[in-house]
Amino acid sequence: MARMYSRKKGISGSTKPPMKIIPKWMKKSAKDVENLVLEYARIKKTSSQIGTILRDQHGVPDARILMKKRITEVMQKNNLYPEMPEDLMSLFKKAVFLHEHLNINKKDKKAIKGLEHLESKIRRLVKYYSREGKIDKGFKYNPEKIKLIIQK
Repeated sequence: MARMYSRKKGISGSTKPPMKIIPKWMKKSAKDVENLVLEYARIKKTSSQIGTILRDQHGVPDARILMKKRITEVMQKNNLYPEMPEDLMSLFKKAVFLHEHLNINKKDKKAIKGLEHLESKIRRLVKYYSREGKIDKGFKYNPEKIKLIIQK
């Protein structure tokens, strides 16, 4: 989505090196990592937080290579994945924060434009996720409704 609202080409970032084999220094088995994923999922950690914890605290460079499936797949298989996808929830939180900011600072033109762009991105994602069946078909973006979802 680099060129949606500007003529810029986006940012180039570093990529993970391709890892096809499990490193020799890995001490954890696939079952251990899967149990850790489920343990962190039970205490309401998101899949990206779980991946970061596994990398930083447990020395698992890539859980996907070890388990042969993604962290979200493990969470979905055990009914621990939240009803809203993680990227959509983070956009919802950002939108709620921007609405609160604009209630205080009504003339912040940059924030108004940023909120418009954010809400259009949310609408595009909602359309995609409802088409894929990951959220309800009749789900519509409504800032007041989203505020209630975030507070849960």
